[in-house]
Amino acid sequence: MPRKSRQSGERSLDPRNRLLDAVNLRLLAELHRDPRLSMSALARRVGMSAPSVTERVQRLERSGIIAGYRMEVDPAALGLPVAAIVRIRPGPGQLPKVAEAAAATPQVVECHRVTGEDCFVLKLHAPSIGALEEVLDRFLLFGQTTTSIVVSTPVPLRPLPLPEA
Repeated sequence: MPRKSRQSGERSLDPRNRLLDAVNLRLLAELHRDPRLSMSALARRVGMSAPSVTERVQRLERSGIIAGYRMEVDPAALGLPVAAIVRIRPGPGQLPKVAEAAAATPQVVECHRVTGEDCFVLKLHAPSIGALEEVLDRFLLFGQTTTSIVVSTPVPLRPLPLPEA
């Protein structure tokens, strides 16, 4: 089913949209609720045979609609209780170096290239404020940083809203 784009309200021309029929949307909804469902349990929930469901899920995976399955771990349980959002404004010619540094820094769990005065927004986790400072120092080599420490997360990472069938 074609999706409306956020900007214009027009239907998206993404060819994968033809795969988003009512059945596949139900499959995605069930997998959002419990990504660890077996194919037979998923089939029971949607009233289909396991082979049919397996084929549909594999088609969604091959097309890239299902981009992966993830495990969430509490960063504090791993000794990383400090979370921060970092905006980076690279100096001239430093743009690729920021992306490379982000990719090479294990504490960085997200890196987004964005529009506006800052070119990158990172999310990272550290064991302490001192350790956070050490990570930030790596990025200061390439430009100006602005850091916000996360004090709470009222809306944690959640699945995308599915289009109407």
